[in-house]
This record gives sequence, C-alpha cells and structure tokens, in this order.
Amino acid sequence: MKEKALPKYAQLKKEILAWLDLGKLQPNDQMPSENEIAEQFGLSRQTVRQTLGELETEGRLYRMQGKGTFVAEPRGSEQRAEVQTIGLVTTYISDYIFPHIVRGAEAAIRARGYSLLLSSTDNDKGKERESLSILTGQPLSGLIIEPTKSAEGNPNLDYFLALNNRRIPYVMINAKYPEISSPSLVIDDEAGGAAAAEYLLGLGHRRIAGFFKTDDQQGVLRLKGFLRAHQSAGQALHPDFVIAYRTEEKAKKPAAAAEQLLGRPEEERPTAFVCYNDELALQLLEVVRKLGLSVPNDVSLVGFDDSPLATATEVKLTSLSHPKEEMGAAAAQMLFELIASGGASVPASKIYKPELVVRASVRQL
Repeated sequence: MKEKALPKYAQLKKEILAWLDLGKLQPNDQMPSENEIAEQFGLSRQTVRQTLGELETEGRLYRMQGKGTFVAEPRGSEQRAEVQTIGLVTTYISDYIFPHIVRGAEAAIRARGYSLLLSSTDNDKGKERESLSILTGQPLSGLIIEPTKSAEGNPNLDYFLALNNRRIPYVMINAKYPEISSPSLVIDDEAGGAAAAEYLLGLGHRRIAGFFKTDDQQGVLRLKGFLRAHQSAGQALHPDFVIAYRTEEKAKKPAAAAEQLLGRPEEERPTAFVCYNDELALQLLEVVRKLGLSVPNDVSLVGFDDSPLATATEVKLTSLSHPKEEMGAAAAQMLFELIASGGASVPASKIYKPELVVRASVRQL
C-alpha cells in the first residue's frame, strides 16, 4: 500500500525541525523571511506562515515584533541543571536480551537521581534518525546509543555531529560506527564465533553450518571468527554451509536454508549449526523437530548471547555469554564519567570476552 504523502506544511515543518536539530540554525539565530522560505520550497506564504506558527506554539521558534522570527533555546535548556535525563536508543526494547540491558542501565541511572528516556529504532535507519531527532529536542544530559544496522554505514552522521556540536556526551553499546570517536562497550564477537566453531571441531564435527545476520557488526564479526576457526584447524568449509541474511530476512531465510540442508542424505548434511543468536537457534530447533530429527542426536546447536531463551525449552542450549545488565550499568557509568569531566576525560572503551556456556544441545561425534 502506497504511503500517504504529508501535507505541504508538515513537510516544511519536518525540514525546519531538521535545521534546528542538526544545528544549522543556532538558538537566537534569525529565521529566513516568509518570502524567502516560500521561494526556496515553492510554497505559498500562507503555508509558510502556518508552519512557523505551529513551531512558535511548540516553543521551537519565537517572534519579535518588527524584527522577525528567531530560533528558541532548546526546550527546557534553562532547566538543564535541574532536569537530569539520560536518553537510551536501542534497536529493540521489549524483546530478547534488550530488557536486561535496559534494566542494568536504568538501575545505574536512577541510582544517580537521573531519569531515563527510552527510544527504539526497530533496527531501521530511518527510525534511528527519528529517535535521534526526538531525543536531541529534549534537555538531555547524555545518550547511550546502540547503532542500527552497524555494518551498513551511518547515513545519520549529521545527527552525531550535531550531538558533538551541542556537547551532548554519548557512548555506544553492542557495536560502534567506525567513523565516530566515542567510548563504546562491545562483545568480542569474533572471538565468540571462533569459540563456537572450535568447540564443535574439538568434538569431532566436520560438517558445521553457520547462520549469521550480516547487516550488523556483531553478525559480521561472528561469521569472521567462525571462518577463522575452520581455517586455523585446516578444515574445509562447504560454501553452502554459510548462510548470511539481513534483518528483513530473519523470519524465513535461515529456516528455509536449514530445512534444505537437513533434507540431504545423512552423510552429506551438517552435524551441527552455529547460530547468530539464541533466538535463531530456537527457530532452527523447530525446523529440526519438523523434519522428525532431534537435537543433539541428529544435529548439535550452539547459540549466542546466553539469553533466557537458551533455557526456555526442554533442550537447553549451549551458548556464548553476553553480560546484558552488566553492560547496561557499565554504559551508564561510562556516560557519567563523560558528563562529570565535561568531555575533557574520555573513558577507555570496553570489550567483553564471551564465555562458552555448555549445556545439552551439543554431542560429541
């Protein structure tokens, strides 16, 4: 279904808000005249007047009689010292490991007397931009940001530069945009991918299939470690045994590939699956059951993140650990160090080493 176009005044409002959020116009700068804006965007003066009037009502602009329209101070900036708020942007909020990360961050933030403002991008670059736009319009003390589709570049670099220009400190979790210099807390995903493959190879598995989501750095690095472990062991890896997929494909592509691989003759099919995360491991467990096979007798499974899902079924998953709440709390602590120093002292980034948590989903051949 085709998306309905915004009214002209709303399109103009969105453009002007971007000017303000990105710092193209600073507080107390004079806005271009109604005539200039109308000519630039090919709109009527009435449409421009309606847009400027709305932004004035919302406190983003102010008018001086006989002089023109000006950019207002950021909302609540006069209360910034009293209103202490941390923004948290994650790809998801309510499912998988993310509630645990949020819980850890929230506990540390509230212990300092700050409030927490949450936003989710649903792993969509456009929604990341919207989240940053909304949050930077608030009187924030700082931000904790999980990059969205971190392996696919950063089209929202202008918003991160605006944060720098406005001296709003931020830290990144789970991944980082390589072009941005900010403290980060990440998992050693490459080491985790290697550890999963090495464990299975050590148990005699020689036909191991890997499933990795490659639109984020976590998946790319886990795949890299998986490949490195095979190369280090001198073990050939069949090209069909590496399945890469994007977020939009996660509901169907991995399951279809697993079904195709397990449909091969027993001597040709994989004896083990290494999964991008526990969520995918449970999805593939259902495929195994559907085919009348079992874990670990017919195929071994290794997940990643040691989430609550790892122990949610009668087959307890072997998985690589993720610190979750600890990472959320440490991200908040790192941000408070930045706030306290005014950005003069930058804390060192932190890399967590995942540990293999062995359960019943893997057998020795």
